[in-house]
Amino acid sequence: MDDVDVVTRAVLDASRLLMALSARSLAAVEERVTLPQFRMLVVLSARGATKLVTLADLLQVAPSTAMRMVDRLIAAGLADRHLNPDNRRETLLQLTEEGLRTVEAVTTRRRTEIATIVERLTPVQRLALTQALAAFNEAGRELSDPALDATEPHPLGWAVDLPMARDA
Repeated sequence: MDDVDVVTRAVLDASRLLMALSARSLAAVEERVTLPQFRMLVVLSARGATKLVTLADLLQVAPSTAMRMVDRLIAAGLADRHLNPDNRRETLLQLTEEGLRTVEAVTTRRRTEIATIVERLTPVQRLALTQALAAFNEAGRELSDPALDATEPHPLGWAVDLPMARDA
């Protein structure tokens, strides 16, 4: 087995662990929110009021799919829509307080579980992991946004080079 295969296997193993952590962090809200809906909540949390077409682009889904997701989130009390005060022909979507609390709760659970694992590593291992993950992220072009605080939710797998300016 060559070096690339060894690294690929290690990344796949870590990926399975991270997916398990993600699934567990969503378990408390899974009756109300699916993973795709949670991704939408995270985008709305990071961006604030957003037009449907922009939201669909960020999630890489059709606008009709995004609208169905929004309708379900509104019915669950996690999001709402309102007219854009600057352009009354546009509707903006945003999180409710309950939607924001949901994102924060899931993110906090995930962060706590990851921190528990990281605490088991030696300082040297932590440094090596940080460097390896930074290199992996750079190679995959999923660079962290330095403007985001480490405690802020980070988008889950969509391109970070898309404009992040508020639509409102």
